[in-house]
Amino acid sequence: MIRVVVDDLAFLEVDAVLRAADERLEPITAVGVRLDAQAGPRFREQRQAQFPFDVGAAVVTGAGDLPAGFVIHLVLQSAERPVSRESVRQALVSAWQRAGDWGLKRLATSLVGAGAGQLPVEEAAALLRDTWRGRKPGPGESLDLVIEREEDRGVVESVVLREETPR
Repeated sequence: MIRVVVDDLAFLEVDAVLRAADERLEPITAVGVRLDAQAGPRFREQRQAQFPFDVGAAVVTGAGDLPAGFVIHLVLQSAERPVSRESVRQALVSAWQRAGDWGLKRLATSLVGAGAGQLPVEEAAALLRDTWRGRKPGPGESLDLVIEREEDRGVVESVVLREETPR
């Protein structure tokens, strides 16, 4: 089940939050920068990458000072590859797999891949919806899709609650 909520990702008590990142696990969105600030210096240490990750990967680390237990970093871009529909799709599929491997059932995310120079809101919401519905669900799994403004709820809910997009 996906639930659209107006909140701040950095303050949610869930098993894990998803965070858009580059190949070195650096934040690539304003939401990610704010999340990092709230997570504190311990988080910076926990997410230090020894080598660059492949675009489309998902990496689980500790969450520093966040109330969430873990952070799942979605590697959406590198110096050579900008954010694309395919990198977002691959990273989301990887994230759901990592969550399952780690037994993380209560997840929260912002609208992955949406923002300046990235995907339109509707396309990012559809990718999130379709990949979430396409996994093998376990009991008690939930996803909070966190938006910042009440004004955006209608648009996001209309996409998330719609049936899967034909391929």
